[in-house]
Amino acid sequence: MSNIYFFSGPCGCGKSTLANAFAKHLVNKEGKKQVYLIHGDDFHAGFVETDDKGDFFLNGQAADALMWEDILKFNWDCILTVARKVLERGLDVVIDYVIEEELPLVQKLAAEFDAKLYYVVLTASEDAIRERITQRGDVDMIERALFLKNKLDNLPENQGHLLDNTGKTVEQEVELLAAGQIDSFEITEK
Repeated sequence: MSNIYFFSGPCGCGKSTLANAFAKHLVNKEGKKQVYLIHGDDFHAGFVETDDKGDFFLNGQAADALMWEDILKFNWDCILTVARKVLERGLDVVIDYVIEEELPLVQKLAAEFDAKLYYVVLTASEDAIRERITQRGDVDMIERALFLKNKLDNLPENQGHLLDNTGKTVEQEVELLAAGQIDSFEITEK
């Protein structure tokens, strides 16, 4: 039986950092031969846009650019397609990306492969999020990150899946999950 470990949360909560460290833990400590790691933002980063958008906008959108909704759908199609290919090979998959309304898509994928789904929604204090985003130079993302924090912290389906990592190192987070807490994040209904 394969496992899906999905790390969600707002920008600045350390999804990618924890996903990397947890995947390494699965291989080095849990004795998995391989796991496959998917960073959802890698698909978004594939859309390269001009630095000078001044003359290219039509109705507030770059003339040949996809709308955000289309990019989001594309990203999810890519994430699910790659995860499906990994699960077909009997491997575990670790994914990090923001889940807003897409949890049923991931649950459907888990059910399709009779895989265990572990769903962790990282959160942190507003001050910690501001500080982390400022340190990485993405201050334009602070408002969006705080909006997502509020939304994700309050979604009913996220209750019981929130992991506040304020003041924790990634090593402490992995240790916490490895010490059996990951089981409390399993979604059993498929």
